[in-house]
Amino acid sequence: MELRHLQYFIALAEELHFGRAAARLMLAQPSLSQQIKQLEDEMGFPLLRRTRRSVELTEAGSAFLEEARKILAEVQEAKRVALRAYRGDVGQLVVGYISSSTYDLLPRMLHAYRERYPHVEVVLRELTTPDQIRALEEERIHIGLMRLPISAPMVKVEVVRREPVVCVLPEAHPLAAHERVSVASLEHEPFVLQSNQRAAGYYIQIMKLCLAAGFSPNVVQEVTEMHAIVGLVAAGMGVSLVPLSTKNIRSRGVVYRELEGDVLMTEMALGWLRDPHSAVVKNFLAVARETAFNMP
Repeated sequence: MELRHLQYFIALAEELHFGRAAARLMLAQPSLSQQIKQLEDEMGFPLLRRTRRSVELTEAGSAFLEEARKILAEVQEAKRVALRAYRGDVGQLVVGYISSSTYDLLPRMLHAYRERYPHVEVVLRELTTPDQIRALEEERIHIGLMRLPISAPMVKVEVVRREPVVCVLPEAHPLAAHERVSVASLEHEPFVLQSNQRAAGYYIQIMKLCLAAGFSPNVVQEVTEMHAIVGLVAAGMGVSLVPLSTKNIRSRGVVYRELEGDVLMTEMALGWLRDPHSAVVKNFLAVARETAFNMP
């Protein structure tokens, strides 16, 4: 039994006339008669009572009509659901992210994506950049929001935010009186930094910046999150060099100052496995690019 047999039977059951049903189906009448006979032969009992002038449903035919309609409706629903999945309108998206992306970039991306694709389940995983790389390679997440630089041949990356590194100081610090500070002026300051294990690429960038200014920073405290850096700086534990977006965390007790000279830029990027086949991933990438492009 094929779906067309159900379609032919339903048309005939509704028209109760072979000629009208054949015209509705755009079939020759003899062909329709043959298809209905094949269906009845497979069922093993008659679905219709035929006379020269009329066609009537048997009791079995009436019962079969109701179920046939349900089956075709379920097939149409299955096609609709499959089409939505093909377009990326439904499904699940697992996103890895670093904590500093939550200060402005990630919330904007998620808001725009959920407005456009409300029926996709978004699962968030807070992971360091190295952990995101492993999660992508092991297919535990679909896409990541990470800080460059990275080295991962299997992962394609696209920069969505470039921002300068700035100095964060306790508000009573003597350097806070300046509009800009030089990296060299921080030589004798205690530093609070994100740990090498937590953000290896960014940590190395800061080390290189300080070494280029002629000193190795005196790191008195390593922490896991950017907001912890700001809190400890506010408490007078030291100074730090952070991405500009860190200003969105808080300003009470601290000040942010631009650096003099060539400004170190840090980059946040989307990462995903090369050649993604998932429409859900492709749709998120499109929304994320649009969001990042329109951000100030």
